[in-house]
Amino acid sequence: MADFFRIYEENPNPKEVEKVVAILKRGGIIIYPTDTVYGLGCDITNMKALDRIARIKGVKLEKSNFSFVCHDLSNLSDYIKQIDTSVFKILKRALPGPYTFILPGSKSLPNPFKKRKTVGIRVPNNNIALEIVKQLGNPIISTSIHDDDEVIEYTTDPELILEKWDHLVDLVIDGGYGDNEASTVIDLSEGEPIVIREGKGSLEIF
Repeated sequence: MADFFRIYEENPNPKEVEKVVAILKRGGIIIYPTDTVYGLGCDITNMKALDRIARIKGVKLEKSNFSFVCHDLSNLSDYIKQIDTSVFKILKRALPGPYTFILPGSKSLPNPFKKRKTVGIRVPNNNIALEIVKQLGNPIISTSIHDDDEVIEYTTDPELILEKWDHLVDLVIDGGYGDNEASTVIDLSEGEPIVIREGKGSLEIF
């Protein structure tokens, strides 16, 4: 049975965020709100949790398309190679926001991702997600939770999410209704922006 509690996006309660971080640190998997759809996440440094998320999603961890959710751009150099000033300016302009940026991965990526040439980086414009990552002290691995319904691609109601995921995860955070449109994915690994998926983030920013 998953824990389920409310955190308010306008002003996340630090004690509630501490509970979330404690669950992540002991290898737990959470479902949490972002500025787009609800995400499935775990601590990037916890191998057991990473394996579990890959199993839930039915993918090989090394080949997964999970993104790294960061608090800001300050620790990017831990995970990506040095980038041009023009690329950094795009990131500064767009983040926090509903974008996933594909960037060239560095050699210091966590073990399962070491062979990756690129990595997806997210800094969502959502205080709950940002506070969790800030208190945790490192990114969380994240992937969208898709719905089985062919018409409804993403479930937006936290209570319905709990019903479906109750036995698979350790915590569902009720951060209010989510969006049903995923992030816009932009590949910046070669310097020039290439749109991989058009989602909630406007392309006018580029």
